[in-house]
Amino acid sequence: MIRNPTPAFISLITAFAIALLGSLTALGITGQLSVSLFLFGVLALNSFIVTYFTLELFIYRKIKLIYKTIHDVKSHKKETFFRKVNIEADPLGEVQMEVNEWVSDSTQQIADLQKQETFRREFLGNVSHELKTPIFNLQGYIHTLLDGALHDPEVNVKFLQKAANSADRMSALVQDLVNISKLESGEIILEFERFDIHALVQDVYEQLEVRAKQRKITLRIKEGCDEPFWVNADKSTVRQVLVNLIINAIQYGKEAGTITLSFYDMAEHILTEVADDGDGIDKEHLPRLFERFYRVDKSRSRDEGGTGLGLAIVKHMIDAHGQTVTVRSTKGKGTTFNFTLQKTGSSLMG
Repeated sequence: MIRNPTPAFISLITAFAIALLGSLTALGITGQLSVSLFLFGVLALNSFIVTYFTLELFIYRKIKLIYKTIHDVKSHKKETFFRKVNIEADPLGEVQMEVNEWVSDSTQQIADLQKQETFRREFLGNVSHELKTPIFNLQGYIHTLLDGALHDPEVNVKFLQKAANSADRMSALVQDLVNISKLESGEIILEFERFDIHALVQDVYEQLEVRAKQRKITLRIKEGCDEPFWVNADKSTVRQVLVNLIINAIQYGKEAGTITLSFYDMAEHILTEVADDGDGIDKEHLPRLFERFYRVDKSRSRDEGGTGLGLAIVKHMIDAHGQTVTVRSTKGKGTTFNFTLQKTGSSLMG
């Protein structure tokens, strides 16, 4: 059986069948072979012409129009220019292929839209949940002060400080949301420059030294890595990545433990690792660590004052550099985050 026959093939088969039937009928009536052969030729020619033009004008032209509409809707101009199809030779086959691809694309688009809708609901729910606690606390402190505690010297400053902390937490959450939105929309333009990431880590260590001492954590650089490592990146963004990862290690690392920064020359890239010696993270949580608001220990995270967006921001910032960030962890032995940056002087440098 012929798949997707052309108009010419259909017309030829039809003409042959009609001519054969007509010539056999004439042969039976007249008994003259010459008349029968002449009639076969006439019927075959006429049947072929009539069938071919009927198919071409009323059926295949409309099929070609449908194909063209589908193809134009699906394809961008560049794709249409480079893709060459033989619609004249096999219009039914091309239409079938386009329809099948269209169905596949539409199914995928529907699945993506459903996934986005689920993400949107979860995101709104998470934002509401994260804002609810500081707003509720802020309202409580302010109303308590207004109800008379404002004139009590033993509690007024304490309640004002707690209200300020709640306001700061809301401000940090909103700022993190703004930063993620700008990163996703491309509003933040990276300014690449050559700098020593080893020196930048030392600056960040000094910035976070007091915070680390509160948990008696030692900040160190791995032995053998105490030398310049030059990268080509946006310095302010990389600083934020380091701050977020080190603060995360301080919060979840072992009290009186150690946070270690390491650098590795990977030919065209510099790999930076931030490792703590804390309790570690179960494998089931690792794939979702960079999701917005995802928390392994929700109660502890909120007690520490985190927004739940730090690691999501880290991933967006590293992605903006065209690089990768990953995490590995062993329960009871700590967690290590690592990310790559373009090495200065590599062949990829623009």
